[in-house]
Amino acid sequence: MPHEMPLAHPLTYVRESLLQMGVRRFADHLCRHGKKLGHNLATNRTTVWKWETWGQVPDRAAQAVIADMLGIPPEYARPDTWPLWLPVWEVTGIHQPWTQAGTVEVLSDLVRGGHMDRRGFLTITGASLSALAVSWAEAPAAFASAAEGDRVTDRMLTSLEQRVTSLRDLDAEAGGAKLLEHARSDLALITTMIKSARCTETVRARLHSLAAEVAHLTGWMAYDSGLHSVGQQYYVAALRSARTAGDENLGAFVLAEMGVHASDGGHNRERATLLETALERRTGSLSALSRTYLYLHLAAAKAQLKDHRGASVALQRSLGLWDRVEKERPAWLGWFGESQIDSTRGKVALWAGRPAEATRYLVSSVTASAPRDRAVRAGRLAEARLTGHDLDGALDAATHGVKLLEGGVSSGRAVDRLKEFSGRLKRYDTPAVRDFQDRLRALPVVEAA
Repeated sequence: MPHEMPLAHPLTYVRESLLQMGVRRFADHLCRHGKKLGHNLATNRTTVWKWETWGQVPDRAAQAVIADMLGIPPEYARPDTWPLWLPVWEVTGIHQPWTQAGTVEVLSDLVRGGHMDRRGFLTITGASLSALAVSWAEAPAAFASAAEGDRVTDRMLTSLEQRVTSLRDLDAEAGGAKLLEHARSDLALITTMIKSARCTETVRARLHSLAAEVAHLTGWMAYDSGLHSVGQQYYVAALRSARTAGDENLGAFVLAEMGVHASDGGHNRERATLLETALERRTGSLSALSRTYLYLHLAAAKAQLKDHRGASVALQRSLGLWDRVEKERPAWLGWFGESQIDSTRGKVALWAGRPAEATRYLVSSVTASAPRDRAVRAGRLAEARLTGHDLDGALDAATHGVKLLEGGVSSGRAVDRLKEFSGRLKRYDTPAVRDFQDRLRALPVVEAA
């Protein structure tokens, strides 16, 4: 059954299932945590009971402390939306056993639909996110005997793999919002085949790897459309499917992608933990390409944490491995290359206070990127140029991003990045600035199809 709002109060669910605390312990922990944040709460077991049973609304201070305990940024935990911001919609993928049956259950639950999404809100945060990486690293690859049903042929699998490749190429050109439903349909088809088709274990492994690729692609498209919670659901399914197939490299890649979600939600330390877990616990079974990718993401995570030395070390390890990467690579990472590396080098330099160096790398990255990535990275290039006091160059880059979005590229991330840049222009009042901001406001809202 699709997971909807639980019958119990969402706080009851969070307290019992996620925090594993009784009412008294939760109240005591809340008060202690509040003191660390400068809030002297008078919360006791009766207070919590009233919140959960009578529906009384915690005051702003109490909500702020609860949000901080759960690792939820303040901008997502608005008091007027209580209790809808509590993370109660993510459990299936987290708590199912790491077996083939558990993987199939997670996939089946997703394709049945019904998942609620809080646009822009991450539902898997804090300890749950970090523990997921450890579970992936420690879980065995699991296969059961083939189910009864039609036989899956190599020709059928090849056709599905080509379809996924085409979908990935279209996403790079136009953005994920327009393609999300197509990806969901493909995942439903593959899930049905896993559940009922007759095939060898080798073919079933290919099906699970393919399910992981499509689940990741669906999650990526949801994320690109601003549906962060739904995107996480698909990423968890992708991580499980890759583990079931015994595909270490694909699983590590999905963990890195989950880290990007975490970072955008303000959880940079958790992002670093995901990457370090994959590198430390599975490094012997990972390819040079996978380690290049993981270290590159770790460099970005360290830079966001202002650990510039750690970012430099991770970046140098990534670049050193990149020189050893073979030309042959899996389809799901076939797009990775110099433009992605230059994008990260630019971000690391920008966050370290070197805007001229950042601009050089970001120009190279934008020039070599596919249209959707150009639209996203244009905002970062604009930020670097503005930091270097080049207003005209910054507006030129940002306007290039707007033009791509006006021309058919659909990406919520690109719009958000440009809006973030626009917020930096408050002290500039020129016709060029006003023209850019007018065009940005006129862009259509990105809606997932």
